Amino acid sequence: MIPLFKVPMSDEAPAAVAEVVGSGQIGQGAKVVEFEEALAARIGNPRVATVNSATAGLQLALRLVAGDDDGQGEVLSTPLTMEATNWAILANRLRIKWVDVDPATLNVDLDDLARKITPRTRAIMVVHFAGYPVDLDRLAAILDDAEAAFGSRITVIEDCAHAWGATYRGAPIGTHGNISVFSFQAIKHLTTGDGGALALPTDELHERARLLRWFGIDRSADRLRNPPDVPEWGYKFHMTDINASIGLANLAKADEVVARHRDNAAFYDRELAGVPGLELTERAGDRQSSFWIYPMKVDDRDGFLKRMDAAGIMASNVHERNDLHTCVREYAALLPGLERVARRVVCVPVGWWVTDEQRGHIVDTIKEGW
Repeated sequence: MIPLFKVPMSDEAPAAVAEVVGSGQIGQGAKVVEFEEALAARIGNPRVATVNSATAGLQLALRLVAGDDDGQGEVLSTPLTMEATNWAILANRLRIKWVDVDPATLNVDLDDLARKITPRTRAIMVVHFAGYPVDLDRLAAILDDAEAAFGSRITVIEDCAHAWGATYRGAPIGTHGNISVFSFQAIKHLTTGDGGALALPTDELHERARLLRWFGIDRSADRLRNPPDVPEWGYKFHMTDINASIGLANLAKADEVVARHRDNAAFYDRELAGVPGLELTERAGDRQSSFWIYPMKVDDRDGFLKRMDAAGIMASNVHERNDLHTCVREYAALLPGLERVARRVVCVPVGWWVTDEQRGHIVDTIKEGW
């Protein structure tokens, strides 16, 4: 079976972990600092704060911009994502307001988003689905209009869990003036075993993130002899040196991993265009996807999946729509774009491990029909 996911682990990672374990410093220490500096250089944003998961990062991001709400604040978000995106909203005692999905991109429908901004909107959560960036300039223009109408600017949180290495208008995701949250979970392009990072747009938000990820305590203070005051309580969301050492070992090969994903995706784009019963997603010239997954829209998805199974190819829609879960039933909304694509989305293996022979087999199997 050609797998849909694999862990991209560097051969140098075990020795790097062993060095940390043997050092006696396995919590948040020098390796975390080194990893954050390396991430900042790679992203092109000096304000990076690592955390123990992207889920923690999303929860922390919302706390930074929408904490201490009156219980009526809303966050606009997509239902087509991993549940972690939206459960972070609930964890902050905020309300979800679903935004429809653009069938062409599988990202949020920006027209629908613009219609749904109100004075109760505390933040906007966008997901770069599969690693394909949202139109951030169009989103910024929508925020300009909302600011003119309501008197304050709404913060955007970019869920970049799929989007390590993606670019928009030639600049890396994480450098466009929003809060960006990356995932370093086991099967992402860049893994720390598990972990995440926030790329922040201001020094103030960066400093608060650094404090709140560890109880709100300043780790540079002498806590044993002169404990500092904690003006704002925080969480235990910090990354450890063990995870950071894995990340540093893997960062050296991350660009190579993303490049192979893109190469496989380009092959599929060429070979699958025009296949009956199959529709590819949008490719705009001003952005470059990281292709963490390769989503398509197919007729008779159940039949497609059975055909892939028979051919030894793992395929899946990967993420179920979040809006149908019992715990968010009260936020139900009409989402015609999502309805058109939710039962059609499917992904085939596109990762660094897929060989030329295997991707040819995948294409040939699809062209044979299902």
